[in-house]
Amino acid sequence: MKTAASEHYSNRHGNCAQSVAAAWHKKTSLNIKLVDELAGCGHGKAPEGLCGALYATLCIADKHDAENIINQFRYVSGGHTTCKAIRSAGTLPCSQCVGVSAELLEKHSSLIQTSVVDMT
Repeated sequence: MKTAASEHYSNRHGNCAQSVAAAWHKKTSLNIKLVDELAGCGHGKAPEGLCGALYATLCIADKHDAENIINQFRYVSGGHTTCKAIRSAGTLPCSQCVGVSAELLEKHSSLIQTSVVDMT
């Protein structure tokens, strides 16, 4: 998923949030509408200024995993979760935020994927 999200972003097919959602859709065939819904969530415009890639991950992942995802993202980003803080600190370029977020989503989505597989 990390590769799919990174390629989507680097090929300018969408912003950071859309890239994570597109990779999720590619992996699961779920939630294609979310890609369009996240069009306004890149470049620091996600709610509360969150990194758009992180925001997309939180939109998709189980809410019970949110705190764990945020903590793991903070660890990688030098303690930051907002686009502005990450960019100011220079801890991660946007492309890496996309990759990290996609990895975290994949890591925390195993239960979601299991239930999706069981339903088909």
